[in-house]
Amino acid sequence: MWQTIKNAFSDKTIRSKMFATFGILLAFRIGCWIPLPGISVEFYSAQFSLTNSSDNTIFQLLSMMSGGSMQYLTLFALGILPFINSFIIMQLLTLIIPPLERLSKQGDEGREKITIITRYVAIALAVVQAIGIVVAYKDNIDPMFNEPNGWLTAIMLIALLVAGSTVVMWLGERITELGIGNGTSLIIFSGILSSFGLAMVNTIPQIKVDNTKIWNLLGYIIVVLLLFAFIVFVDGGERRIKVNYAKQIKGNKMYGGQSTFIPIKVNSSGVMPIIFASSFMTIPMMIFQFVGEESQAFRNYLVFCYPSTQASPWQWVGWVFYYLVMLGLIIFFAYFYAQIQFNPQDVARNLQQYGGTIQGIRGGKPTSDYLAKINNRIVLFGALFLGFIAIIPSAIFQLLGGPLGINNAISSTGMLIAVSVALEFNKQLEGQLMMKHYKGFLK
Repeated sequence: MWQTIKNAFSDKTIRSKMFATFGILLAFRIGCWIPLPGISVEFYSAQFSLTNSSDNTIFQLLSMMSGGSMQYLTLFALGILPFINSFIIMQLLTLIIPPLERLSKQGDEGREKITIITRYVAIALAVVQAIGIVVAYKDNIDPMFNEPNGWLTAIMLIALLVAGSTVVMWLGERITELGIGNGTSLIIFSGILSSFGLAMVNTIPQIKVDNTKIWNLLGYIIVVLLLFAFIVFVDGGERRIKVNYAKQIKGNKMYGGQSTFIPIKVNSSGVMPIIFASSFMTIPMMIFQFVGEESQAFRNYLVFCYPSTQASPWQWVGWVFYYLVMLGLIIFFAYFYAQIQFNPQDVARNLQQYGGTIQGIRGGKPTSDYLAKINNRIVLFGALFLGFIAIIPSAIFQLLGGPLGINNAISSTGMLIAVSVALEFNKQLEGQLMMKHYKGFLK
């Protein structure tokens, strides 16, 4: 990877694209620190920390993906999340709404129309999310809320939050157009790394006071590096199904007679099952926010699902039940997302059409059944891997990072995203360099 980056900087065109990418990411990070007028940062941050008191919730992911701006309610607090949610919604709607399905099959023109619709949906989601934030914390964001014209303050804050999210969406598109890699992914990547870096910097004063905490920090970093290596190892794993193509004579030429393979990745669904499962698991927390965080029901829920070290045995049963439900949701969404990405019937049909066969398997339905069987096994392994990553490291982070207050500095979900984006960025650089070599060969 380092050699690829070195070669990329030696080329003037690629170097310009990389500087454009870094410059736009810098503009995004500056926007993450621009405060909104009338915000009580101390109170909002405390309320967000209370909501984010549990491990492996969507609130941790929201804070990391926005680079900490969500926690302090700055201009880019909503970040790229409305666009991501809109993109996921449009993907699902494309499968069930015939007009959108027809648009997706109309080439670049159809995809451009779907992108425009995705932008409008993202803005609508940003409006809903901004209204939710302002209404939820209206009593402590600005004292003008309690005045007759307080609604004007609310409209101003909602407009600024939506405008910030729109600007972030625009910056992501500019990275995709002028830079290298997917702009949306790189913005999320920079947010995760910046949150982790800030958490590491904040540990320095604590270590100066208590030198023994340096061992907690070293242990924490070692665990993070080991998890990164494990995620990279599994991310590159795939099952290759060999396909043989029969020789065909068309006119005076002979085609086929070659062998290739169908790659099925172990973790083809990426981090999406964890995101969906975490979203479902935070629904009770959101309901209690409307009921009242001081209610006895909310306290019982926290004790049952997130027991302390002094908890009674029955409370640990609740903790086990909570994570078993989460594991079940991760497995369910892994299979759901795999069905969207890989269709055995379509693959078998294409193989039969072009004369391809899997050794020992007849064409048509037997081929699709075989592919479905292999895919289901691989998806189960990938889902169990995601369940392990989402649940087990949290206890280790709590043990090592708890004394330093950095147990939520980075989650396993954030590491999955960071690894995927880094590998994809490296592939983009290699592709750009390869194109340069091809051009030189053609000349």
